[in-house]
Amino acid sequence: MTTHIIPMYSYTFSPPNPPLISHKNYCNNSNKNNCNDSPRIQVPLSLLISKKNKNLGSCTRNRFRARCSLNQEKEKKISQNENGEEFSSKKFDDGLGNGGSNPSTSFLSFLCPLLKLFYVGDPSRERNYLLEEATSSLSTLARLPWGSRSQFDSLSSQQKVDPPLRLQLFEFEACPFCRRVREAITELDLSVEIYPCPKGSVRHREMVRKLGGREQFPFLVDPNTGISMYESSDIVKYLFQQYGEERSPSFGMLESTLVTGWVPTLLRAGRGMTFWENSTKEPPPRKLELFSFENNPYARIVREALCELELPYILQSVGEGSGRTKQLLDICGSKQVPYLVDPNTGTQIGDYKKIILYLFQTYSFATT
Repeated sequence: MTTHIIPMYSYTFSPPNPPLISHKNYCNNSNKNNCNDSPRIQVPLSLLISKKNKNLGSCTRNRFRARCSLNQEKEKKISQNENGEEFSSKKFDDGLGNGGSNPSTSFLSFLCPLLKLFYVGDPSRERNYLLEEATSSLSTLARLPWGSRSQFDSLSSQQKVDPPLRLQLFEFEACPFCRRVREAITELDLSVEIYPCPKGSVRHREMVRKLGGREQFPFLVDPNTGISMYESSDIVKYLFQQYGEERSPSFGMLESTLVTGWVPTLLRAGRGMTFWENSTKEPPPRKLELFSFENNPYARIVREALCELELPYILQSVGEGSGRTKQLLDICGSKQVPYLVDPNTGTQIGDYKKIILYLFQTYSFATT
């Protein structure tokens, strides 16, 4: 059976749940000398490079071997219920993004209703931008060392070239573990397709279920290598090994998520968490393009809106020292982000307030 890269919004899934390549089978098919009997995470392989793609050829063996790390165990065991039941990443998503059935099993089950007390129900209404900027700036301070600077200058000339096919990340803005992956994307200066998966999603969560077999975030698909995977710590390590010359992530990036990764979620009162019910049900024909870096306070507000509208977009990372700075200068004559390009309407906007207004006027129905 020949499988092909699945174009977004035009899917043929066969089988519905992609096969899982275990550590043992992976080793048998690649390098037996690097194998051992220690337990490994199963990596779902949902997208294979088509043999008909002459530019890429067949899928080659990837250097990455997913492994169960201490950080991953911490991520899975954020909290326990009174019976000692493990709160896994799936329950994390249920609590924050998908409405868990047992609200007593996790901190997030308590947190989400609490956030809604402070959350402005209609994101399309006029906002208190002073408050928006203050809370987003404090969120930036909480994650200050990470997601602001690109390692572009220190990469070899080969690694400075974008992969032939863009990586695809399924995530939602309020998720601290998704934030961890986006910070890595900024540091590696990658251009990535983002598929927002807010609570109440009408499109992208179903795609994740069909691609990976379960609704858990973040979920990464790399069509260049045929790898698709869950677990933010493993995704980050994979990205640095594959696209960062096998370096280690920045010091503290993985460990700090469990401490300060929640701060933006709390300060922003759950912005970028829930699908806006008046959003247009069909995605635009072409993906929007956002020049941004993870820890920019103004870009964060725009990404929250894109998530609430469930608008897929191309994230062009332009952290400090990015190789895309010249591209941004050529487009708008400035280094400032966020900068939005909408090929569907020919609109280009650089002011975050105008971007927010444009997005809700263009991609949602008017509220009464």
